[in-house]
Amino acid sequence: MNHIKLLFFATIRDRAGTKSLEIDVPADLTILDLKVKLSTDYPELKDSLKSVLITINREYAFDEAIVPPSAEIALFPPVSGG
Repeated sequence: MNHIKLLFFATIRDRAGTKSLEIDVPADLTILDLKVKLSTDYPELKDSLKSVLITINREYAFDEAIVPPSAEIALFPPVSGG
């Protein structure tokens, strides 16, 4: 198991009801697997996770990325500009 820290920003933070969480996840967990786990464990985040931007240790990550041990995972809602 890997121990990771999740950071929530903007509307995702509001829906999560906290700015961060620390959880244990399987060693081979992908970002997609993490989204599924969070959707199940925290149903209020399910809609947000469909279009969330995610970073691993401050670098953008895609669904197939493996979450490394002791990672800091940040979740951001999509940003639109004008």
